[in-house]
Amino acid sequence: MLGGDVGLELGLRVANALKAALDVEITPVEALIRPSAPGRGADYQCNVAMSLAKRLGRPPRDVATAIVDHLDAADVVEPPEVAGPGFVNFTLRREWLQEQTARLLGDERLGVPTAPADRTRPKRYAIDYGSPNVAKEMHVGHLRSSIIGDAVVRLLEFAGHEVIRHNHLGDWGTPFGMLIEHMVDQGWTAADHTISDLNGFYQQARKKFDADPEFADRARRRVVALQSGDETTLALWRGLVEESERHFAAVYELLGVKLTADDYYGESFYNPFLADVVQELEAKGLTSVSDGAVCVFPPGFTNREGEPLPLIVRKSDGGYGYASTDLATVRYWTRERGATDLLYVVGTPQAQHFRMVFATAHAAGWLGDEHRAVHIGFGSILGEDGKVLRTRAGGSVKLVDLLREAVDRSTAVMAERSKLDSARQEAVSRAVGIGAVKYADLSNDREKDYVFAWDRMLAMEGNTSVYLQYANARALSVVARVGREAEPGTPVALAEAAERALAVKILQLPAALTTATEEYAPHKLCTHLYETAVAFSAFWENCPIAKAPDERTRMSRLVLAQLTSRVLVLGLALLGIEAPDQL
Repeated sequence: MLGGDVGLELGLRVANALKAALDVEITPVEALIRPSAPGRGADYQCNVAMSLAKRLGRPPRDVATAIVDHLDAADVVEPPEVAGPGFVNFTLRREWLQEQTARLLGDERLGVPTAPADRTRPKRYAIDYGSPNVAKEMHVGHLRSSIIGDAVVRLLEFAGHEVIRHNHLGDWGTPFGMLIEHMVDQGWTAADHTISDLNGFYQQARKKFDADPEFADRARRRVVALQSGDETTLALWRGLVEESERHFAAVYELLGVKLTADDYYGESFYNPFLADVVQELEAKGLTSVSDGAVCVFPPGFTNREGEPLPLIVRKSDGGYGYASTDLATVRYWTRERGATDLLYVVGTPQAQHFRMVFATAHAAGWLGDEHRAVHIGFGSILGEDGKVLRTRAGGSVKLVDLLREAVDRSTAVMAERSKLDSARQEAVSRAVGIGAVKYADLSNDREKDYVFAWDRMLAMEGNTSVYLQYANARALSVVARVGREAEPGTPVALAEAAERALAVKILQLPAALTTATEEYAPHKLCTHLYETAVAFSAFWENCPIAKAPDERTRMSRLVLAQLTSRVLVLGLALLGIEAPDQL
């Protein structure tokens, strides 16, 4: 097999059949082999006849029939069937399935190919995720960016790509002018206060800025002092940043997210590049002046009145905004760091902003054939009332409070069911609680809103991380009960339907990971893990392991239990979720 991916193996056979039958050349990936949905009968489905029909000027069923007639795959599948308007359904041969399942036990990647063996050369990704604001506590609005970005990082790294994380902190501009000026008025420094103090202090400064014109003028002059490198102002600013970074680190550690201080690239980092960005855009004839501001008007973007929509790259007062910084970011990561792909894990409401930034960057030559950019958008987290999740008082939910509540709730739930000692119970409760929050988010299509419901996410049944964690613990428990593990090379016999169904799901992991990685869609990996756990549950109920009728059957079933555990542990790890060996 090609790296252990059944879909690629079948894709190769289909590609050869098309060449022989119709003199059409495609790659194994272009054969469009996908696992069939549960309950459809077949194990895999090929959709390439549908995509080729128009190009060849033939009905899709004719193309599908030509594939079947010239397919050399009798060693892998039963005779394939043409279904519907032109699908080709494949059912894996039991003997081949047994052989491949047994082989996986000795494969540390469980058949998942790396990028060089797959379809492309490894890429260098620069991914922007997290992005909290300095001097403010992280709130629930930062949850999705952090955990979706983290999952995408883990998936890309496992696929064999180079990934550079960068946390685009909001640490520059007018808000810091008013915050620092208020600090000077009050005579205190950030070193004397916690992030909670800074949160309230920022709100005070904001009210003062809005109500007091004299203070607003001083705050704006303080921004100029900050941007020009005034040492007193910079010292106060650094204090704010350092206290905030301590808070960010604590949240990321609790959340289990791969972001460290080395990954912080705040807006201040890009400040030295902003003037050069504008100068280059002007030199390339991409700018025009509108109401005193330097703007780019990317083609195709208009307001409600149909007027061209500007991307302001320098304000009329000479200052710079988000668009300037985002353009500097594109320019820096492609030109200075050689990133091939830029990923931005930012809420969907920013979609138009990023489209305009990317269009401008293309026009400037910073994006193109060698460099591309993708906005990985996501929806909102809703309360059970269907509105954006907030505290009972109507304020933002602090992220650290939400995570601690998750651990507390998990502790209460696990205390009723678990017999672990207190030290072990604490670690398990954290893995279950934090995992529940992350999985509830990642198992939903990221582009859609979802409802945050504690009872649902901590449930032992249904598509939850607790269900997957429990399935893994159950699989490991039977290995412990038998008293030994099956060794690589142990023969696998799939006599029962539940054994076969589980083996098929295990072999479909590479396809699920490929789709989740290429589409930046962690929920597709979650779906596969859940289906694997469901298949294991049916196997557990119908196929005794420790009390199997004979040693050969016992060891064969032990292979399936061990592989199930490895699939669940790997899959959860790629989502940033722990899988305790006991619950």
